[in-house]
Amino acid sequence: MSSRKFCVGGNWKMNGDQKSIAEICKVLSDAPLDANTEVVIGCPAIYLMFARNLLPCSIGVAGQNSYKVAKGAFTGEISPAMLKDIGADWVILGHSERRAIFNESDELIAEKAEHALSEGLKVIACIGESLEEREAGKTNDVVARQMCAYAKKIKDWTNVVVAYEPVWAIGTGKTATPDQAQEVHAYLRQWLAENISKEVSSSLRIQYGGSVTAANARDLAKKPDIDGFLVGGASLKPEFVDIINARK
Repeated sequence: MSSRKFCVGGNWKMNGDQKSIAEICKVLSDAPLDANTEVVIGCPAIYLMFARNLLPCSIGVAGQNSYKVAKGAFTGEISPAMLKDIGADWVILGHSERRAIFNESDELIAEKAEHALSEGLKVIACIGESLEEREAGKTNDVVARQMCAYAKKIKDWTNVVVAYEPVWAIGTGKTATPDQAQEVHAYLRQWLAENISKEVSSSLRIQYGGSVTAANARDLAKKPDIDGFLVGGASLKPEFVDIINARK
């Protein structure tokens, strides 16, 4: 096993209310979670403080988005400084839903990541290809392009986790096979070694995301270059505990 600490993120997306969030926080608080796995919950912004107060200190909380400057006339946006102020220590950036639905560019996402890191947040930096791109054999080109944008802005990768999420597998019930996922993760490590440094390539954690469930998490977790998961729908269910404990 690698020395990289396994890291599992739960991305609740635009789901939950005070009642359901209190229930899932209780499940996570009471469950015997693998102490060797870092756990981060991406909670809707208005419930971040609520969730932070209900979760044990060992579980991190993340914003699901943040803007590229600290404050100003940006109606509807939140800044990393605001996330930090209410107890969040992470932010998820570049998720495929932000790219596809809200038309966020590689460049904007990289600027957001640069600013979040400078403000002291840790970043889950998302990448991944669409079904059309995979079928055209462009997977490596797409993830390399997305990584290039991040690399232009990120100089210190210590507080970054990369989440590889094949867009065709998010919420569709289709999962990349463990071998398909490992192939892209291995390519990303090679890319990091050639374009950033061997040190970053060996130390940076790369999560897999895309219809991760309790049923497939163990097989995915056995792969040498998969260092955790970014989990969508299943992170709202009790089975999230089994996903966190996939290496136990």
